[in-house]
Amino acid sequence: MAETLRLEILTPYGEVFSADVQEVSASGTEGDFGVLPGHAPFVTTLRIGMVVARQDGRELFFFVNRGYAEVGPQRVLILADSAERAEDIDVQRALAAKKRAEERLKRQDKIDFARAQAALERAVMRVQVAERRQPQRTPSAE
Repeated sequence: MAETLRLEILTPYGEVFSADVQEVSASGTEGDFGVLPGHAPFVTTLRIGMVVARQDGRELFFFVNRGYAEVGPQRVLILADSAERAEDIDVQRALAAKKRAEERLKRQDKIDFARAQAALERAVMRVQVAERRQPQRTPSAE
C-alpha cells in the first residue's frame, strides 16, 4: 500500500492545491470523513466546511464552499464551487461578510433566508479555517 495519495482541489477558477499527502479529512453532506492511502473508492457531496490534509508532519487547512469529492485508493479529487487555502483567506473580509449576513438575518422580511444563512455559514467557516493556519516556518540557522 502506498504511503501517500494525491489531493487535488479544483474550482471553476482553477487549481487551489495539488500535491501528495498522507491523509485527508473533509466535511461531506452525510458527515465528516477521513481518507488514507488505499481507501475504498467512493463519491460524495461536500458541504460548506474545512478540508484538512496531513503532509510531512504538518496540517494544511482549506475552506471549501460545497462541491463533490471523488475518493480512490491513491487520489482524492475535490471539485468545489470555491475553495481557499487558510493562508489566503482575508480574515477582515470574512468578518465583514459575517456581519453583513447577521444583519440581513435580523431583518427577516424581504430577504432570501436560505441565501443569507449560507453567506453566514461561509463567512464563519472562512474565519475558522483562517484561525487554523500554520505559522510561517523560518529557516533554521546553522
